Amino acid sequence: MHGISCRCVSLLRPQRKALTGARQVPRRLETMHSLPSQPLLKAVLWDMDGTLVDTEPYWIAAERSLVESHGGSWSHQQAMQLVGQSLLHSAAVLQAAGVRLEARDIVDTLSAQVIEQVRNEVPWRPGARELLDELHGAGIRCALVTMSEGPLAAVVVDSLPKPYFEFMVTGDTVTNGKPHPEAYLTAVERLRLDDESLTIHHCVALEDSIPGATAAIASGVVTVGIPHQVPLPEHPRMIMWDTLAGRTASDVGRLVIDRFAAVNLLEGAN
Repeated sequence: MHGISCRCVSLLRPQRKALTGARQVPRRLETMHSLPSQPLLKAVLWDMDGTLVDTEPYWIAAERSLVESHGGSWSHQQAMQLVGQSLLHSAAVLQAAGVRLEARDIVDTLSAQVIEQVRNEVPWRPGARELLDELHGAGIRCALVTMSEGPLAAVVVDSLPKPYFEFMVTGDTVTNGKPHPEAYLTAVERLRLDDESLTIHHCVALEDSIPGATAAIASGVVTVGIPHQVPLPEHPRMIMWDTLAGRTASDVGRLVIDRFAAVNLLEGAN
């Protein structure tokens, strides 16, 4: 769903502790961090809300309707604090704003309204479908990594003309939501089931929010930030693109080659 907090801003800074948390990283994932023998793009991990589709206005409208139905008020600034956050985190914020419902009921209410809007019109982000189609044609695997839950993600994916996404990692399938790296580590682990040679260095994540970018960076994958509703701070391990419009599979693949070259240069200097 959607969020900026001071905690997320600090997490976006380089750090080694981001991989720690309630869920232990599987031991076999440790090998994913070794450099690939060939710097080839093998997979692209897509965020959904704000990156693939512009559902944030739908979420904001649903939040405002829910808060106002409980006698409260909901500002644009409050809504922006939820961009990229997990739904359960957002539910807690809405409870603090006066919504007298259990967290699960809040999530279900918001999701149902957003799903209804998406079924009426899928608000694709510029260049997203074109890049998906080119990656698919080039044989590059794609996975959806989103904090929205399965029912909404399925509506978006089912509206696509081809099976672009191999699988989805959704907010209701992980223990720790973004900005924790669990969702991205889970996606790479699943990709490795069919290709043990794949490592994090073969993967590129596309993100629009601070929690999402924080999660991707902490997982170790090459991270591209495409700011939309909220600005993204500069980070040495994040490439910034203004838009996906006009971007190609070659553009994404070059990022993997550049990462490989940069790491080799750093190791050579040491």
